[in-house]
Amino acid sequence: MTATLAPPVRIGKAAVGALGMLAVATGALESVVTPTLPLLQRELDMSPAEGALLSIVLLITGALVTPVAGRLGDRYGGKRVLIRLMAVVSAGGLVSALAPNLPVLLLGQVLQGAMVGALPLSFILVREHLPAGESKVAIGVVSGLFVGGGMAGTLSAGPVAEGLSRHWMFALPTIAVIGATMLVNRLMPHDPPGRSDDAGVDWPGLLLLSGMLVTLMLVLALAPDIGSQPRVLGALIVVLAAFVTGWTAVERRAASPMVDLRMLARPAVWKSCVLTFVICAGTSVAVYLVPQLFAVPADEYGFGAGATEIGFFLLPGAVAASLAGPISGIGARRFGSRAVVTTGIVIMVAALIALAALHTEVWHLVIGKMMIALANGLCVTAMVTSTAISVDRSDTGIATSLVLVTRVLGYAVGAQVSGAILTAKTPAGSDVPAESAFVTGFVMAGAVTALSLLVARTMSNGVKE
Repeated sequence: MTATLAPPVRIGKAAVGALGMLAVATGALESVVTPTLPLLQRELDMSPAEGALLSIVLLITGALVTPVAGRLGDRYGGKRVLIRLMAVVSAGGLVSALAPNLPVLLLGQVLQGAMVGALPLSFILVREHLPAGESKVAIGVVSGLFVGGGMAGTLSAGPVAEGLSRHWMFALPTIAVIGATMLVNRLMPHDPPGRSDDAGVDWPGLLLLSGMLVTLMLVLALAPDIGSQPRVLGALIVVLAAFVTGWTAVERRAASPMVDLRMLARPAVWKSCVLTFVICAGTSVAVYLVPQLFAVPADEYGFGAGATEIGFFLLPGAVAASLAGPISGIGARRFGSRAVVTTGIVIMVAALIALAALHTEVWHLVIGKMMIALANGLCVTAMVTSTAISVDRSDTGIATSLVLVTRVLGYAVGAQVSGAILTAKTPAGSDVPAESAFVTGFVMAGAVTALSLLVARTMSNGVKE
């Protein structure tokens, strides 16, 4: 006799509101580092390269956790996995709040990276417990609140860090995360586990990819010191090559790989991956360099901005990024994905070159960063959409996971290269990099991004190939 599963329990506005509160809290916690990075570098005596590592370690962890969280959610139930993920995030927030030095803060950020897997799990819960029409509205509300939380974190991190301490800028949103998680646990009904996947989670692939990303970051961080540590750098490059080789072999043989490399043979997928990597690397250069330039003392060539001012200066970019997704969707439907991506690339190249030539006024940096954030949102949204419709429905998750991994690699490489440039061009005995370091970074990012137009012009315009 076959057991009949009970229909999912319908949730009310209170449960959706709890998920929204969680989205606001996690968005705020995720965004506090960027506007306060110069302050953290001063207080923890970090080099620019170490600051770059701090700025992207959360994202790297998120890229590793997200596909695993989705699979575990299918197996054990979305709510169960979500609550456990948020316990890890809360622990990470508390570690970051109490961190006395950079290694402990990095550990806290690694744990906080689990939050990236929380948003997709929230969407799974909404779809499980609401009709299709209402679930779309609820997903839009939760997504919007996450973006709003990010804006709130960008604005509040500076005043909190300067008025109280850097410890409180992590502690306050972490307290909000704990409270929201308790509400979700109380108000959200349990969802039944789905069918178990006999192949399970690709743990060897996950571990090897983790080692590969960490080693790559160490190589880029130590690159400016190649003269003093050539053997260490050489050894790391050998280790990186071993990780890449091992990960490639494991992914090709895995029954259910974390990243299906065979998908890269498809033109639509590899083109999207190349474009995503380059565009995210260019964006990452601006994300890292602009706050650093704001913080350069006014008696040098910068503006001497504190964390609070930097947060306000970055807000227009956050607003532009939140608007880019809907604009990209409308543009892709009307003009095609290729047209949207090409437009985004042109905007980004123009903004990066303009920043290299003009960065003597605050509004130069504010407008430049805003245009780069808009261009990144246009491109990434259009490429994810293009990738999703270029493959069979059953391959959508595999194809988009490749884009996710290359997105993280792009951000990581861009930030670390920027940090390495600033470190290499900081005169001995000084804490201020030469102005030419910023010019070099913006020009390099603009030139590499411009080359991506050669790939963009060959991509599909949104019709399944």
